[in-house]
Parts: sequence; C-alpha cells; structure tokens
Amino acid sequence: MSQEMKKYPLGIQTFSRIIREGYVYVDKTDIIWQLVHYARFVFLSRPRRFGKSLLSSTLESYFLGDRQLFQGLKIMTLEKEWLSFPVIHLDLSIAKGQDTVQSLRETLMWMMKPLREIYGSDEDETSPGKMLMGIIRRASRQTGKQVVVIIDEYDAPLLDVLHDNATLDGMRMVMQEFFQPLKVCEPFIQFCFITGITKFSQLSIFSTINNIKNVSLNDPFSSLCGFTEEEVKHYFAAEIGLMAHHYGMEAHKMYERIKAYYDGYHFSAHSPAVFNPYSLLNAFQDGELNNYWFTSGTPTFLIRQMQRFHTDITSLDHLEVPSSAFDQPTENMQDALPLLYQTGYLTIKDYDREGEVYTLSIPNQEVRIGYTEGLLPAYTGLRSSDVQVGFALKFWRALKSDNIDLAIRHLQAYLAGIPYVEGFKQKLADAAASEGFYEYTLYLIFSMLNVYVRTQVKVAGGRIDVIVFSTDMIYVMELKAGGSAEEALQQIEKKGYAKPYLTDGRPVVLVGINMDKDRRTVESWKIKEIKS
Repeated sequence: MSQEMKKYPLGIQTFSRIIREGYVYVDKTDIIWQLVHYARFVFLSRPRRFGKSLLSSTLESYFLGDRQLFQGLKIMTLEKEWLSFPVIHLDLSIAKGQDTVQSLRETLMWMMKPLREIYGSDEDETSPGKMLMGIIRRASRQTGKQVVVIIDEYDAPLLDVLHDNATLDGMRMVMQEFFQPLKVCEPFIQFCFITGITKFSQLSIFSTINNIKNVSLNDPFSSLCGFTEEEVKHYFAAEIGLMAHHYGMEAHKMYERIKAYYDGYHFSAHSPAVFNPYSLLNAFQDGELNNYWFTSGTPTFLIRQMQRFHTDITSLDHLEVPSSAFDQPTENMQDALPLLYQTGYLTIKDYDREGEVYTLSIPNQEVRIGYTEGLLPAYTGLRSSDVQVGFALKFWRALKSDNIDLAIRHLQAYLAGIPYVEGFKQKLADAAASEGFYEYTLYLIFSMLNVYVRTQVKVAGGRIDVIVFSTDMIYVMELKAGGSAEEALQQIEKKGYAKPYLTDGRPVVLVGINMDKDRRTVESWKIKEIKS
C-alpha cells in the first residue's frame, strides 16, 4: 500500500479541479445544500486554512449548474432542478497588504476588471461600490436571471491594519461603500455568501446589509469546514494505518495521536469536534506529525493585538465566557478574546445551557506548540529554540531515563531564572500565585518537544492538573501553590486520578509538586510509581 494511491488537494482550492483531477474530496455537499436553502444572504467566519475558499468554489460550481461535477456526492439525492445562475465570485485576499485608502480602492477596481470585460462598464462607475453595483445589474439584465455573489476573505484588506485606528477607519469606509450594493441590488440577487476570519459589526462594513444571516455559531453548519471524526475514519483509514506502521504502533493508538494533534475545534454549542483539514492532509501526505498550520504563517496582526491588550497567555486553557465575549464585533474588542477565537487559537470546548456560558480552550497540541513558537519570544524575550535545547531537552531526557528527581531539579532551576519581558513580569508574578500558571508552564515545556500533554483532564474524581504520555510512561501530576507536595500526592491517590490509565500497560507515575509562590519555582516534590 502506498500513499501515492491518493492525491491530496494541498494548495488547490478549486472544486472543479479537485473533482476532475481525482483529488481527495471530503463530501460536505449535503450541508452545502442546506446552507443555500437556509437564507439568501449568509455570512460565515472560520479560521484560516479551514477550507473557506474551497467552500466558496463549491458554491460557485453548484450555482453554475455544473451537475456532472457532483455525481456520486450527497447533494445528488437532494437537488432536483440544477438551475444555472451568473456567478460573481470575488476573492479579496488579492487586496491583502494594502496600507492606504487609495491603494485599496485601486486594487478593488482592478480585481473587478475580468467582470467588466464580461458584463461591460459605465463611465460613472468611479468607485468600487458603483462598479460592483453596475456589474450585478448588467449581469442580471444580460442573462435574464438573478445573480449569485460570493465574496471570499472579505476581511483580508483590514486585518493588517487592525492596530492602526486612523488607517482602519479610512479603509473600513472604502469597504463599506464596496459592500453597499449588496443591499441595494437585493432584487437582482439569488444568493449571497460572504466568508472570512473575523466578524466586523453590521454598523460599519455591513451597515446597509441588515438582512445578512450570520451562521458562524449555528449547529447545522458547525462541521461545514474541517473534518469530523467520522469523516477522518471513513476517508483516511489507510493513511492512519500507514502512519501507524511508520511510528511503530497500533492503528488505534496512532489515531489518538493524530486526534490530539489536529482535532478539537468546535464552532457551535453542540458542534462535533473537527480536525484542521490543512494540517491533517499535510500530515497524511508526509506521513509525519508536524506543525503545519503555524509553518504556513503565524499572523503578525494576532501577536500585535495580544500585546496591545496585554493578553495573559497563562489563562487561555480554560475560559468560561458568554458568547458576547468571544463573538463580538472585531473592531469593538476590549481584549483579544474575540480575535483568538475567530482565528482558531481558541475554540469552544463546552457549553452550559443553564448558565448560557461557553468554555473556551486551546484546540489541540498543534496550536499549543504554535503558541510556544510564536508567542514565547513576544512575551518572555526567549527564543523557543534556546529554551528547547537549553532546558526542555534536558528535562525530557531525565524523564526518559526514569530520573524524575533530576527532571524536577532542571525544572526548578529553569523557573527560577526566566528573564520575563519588562511590563509582563508583574502579570506573570501575579499569575504565579495560582496553580494554573505552572500547569501552563509544564505544557509549554512538553509542547516544545512534541510530547502529548493535557491539562485539566476530567476524570470521575475531579480534574487532573497535568497528564503526560510518553512512550514508556504516563505521568499524572498535581500541582500546589503554597501547599505541600505530600498534599498534592495524597489528592491524586484519594481522588483516583490514575485509575483510567492503569489498564494502559505502561507504568503510571504519580507526581505531587508544591511551588514556592515568592520565588516562582519548585519548592518540593513527591513521587510514587504504580505498575499497570
């Protein structure tokens, strides 16, 4: 069996090409059919690299009536008419990086040149909005049909200037004028689909489109982008088997590692977990677990916004918030939380219907590693490569050799010597009074080494602070800040934190650690090994 058996559509976002050239396509067409019959004006936000452009292309093929492309797909049992409409499909990523109002206007006008060549133009169409309005009306008049408008990456021109209010205001006015025809031309429009990363308020960019339906948090469309567990097992069973052979483990254990790396995104209160499709396809093509999402570029605008709002990265693993806290309009942010959610650096992990409260957390191991690589230098002044070689590797080697005392002595020295960036030092000093700070520090350490680590794991007796899965051992850790190591170890035993792992086959090591809040380092520790 060879991975050459399948072609993965990496870098290919055109539905027709994927189908005609035999690339892997995970069938979402039944959900797409539901979407186009749900509302006439639809807005969907999803993180980058989650298949928004492919979704837009699939919608284009559907509304062009290209029935032959959908043979064998789920939509064939749903769609009976297969009508054809003129489609205006605009990808605003072409306007990314424009830093002046004039350059943005010129780029938007240039972007519509191919449409002007098809449908013509009038001399008085001197702005992007006027040009778009003219194109929509002429397309409808010339074809005798209503028009479908698809706008992909609508927010790309604005993301790089989020930190610059003066520039943002001017460019937002350009975009508002550009989108205005979507309301004025409503009688000429059959369907309008707008997608991007962020949510800008209807009082600014979409001020005139008061009938647009935001489905970003709707349960029926929560798995429209990304692969569900059922889809991964159905479409990629062979790939999981190949990777299992490569890593020398059983297929079900390989799947759990893949799941820990790339799964864990939830886009509504009752959403199934979905995998990052970009990362998963790259992993299957290479046969390796790597951090693909971040190597494709950690957004600089995100780091700037986190620094601007003095985001405490030690709090991101468990946030309980109402939807208004993370789904608010991006330009009205009082902190970086909406942007962290909308860009995929946080995701929904739980929903309390009675209290109407969402629990947000970091989605998976890949994102944790990305935080380490991208944000560690910004917040502490340390390069992750220096930390990895200078400390984390020694820490991990000590654990691998079953010398837990040496490993914790390395940890003790490391925590005591971190030279935090000025301005963030006090925030971390305050955070160090809580156990959560040390949980975060530990999972950063293991993330740098691509070791599977989880924090705040629910078990029957409560929540495990930190659990680490190595090839030969499982470590169950309880952390105390200002208590005692003996107390921490007793809590693990009393509440049965290790019980779910005793049948695993690997020895389970219980580790109770007490932290010195004043010196912000390890004060004492107790260790007990249990044979499975």
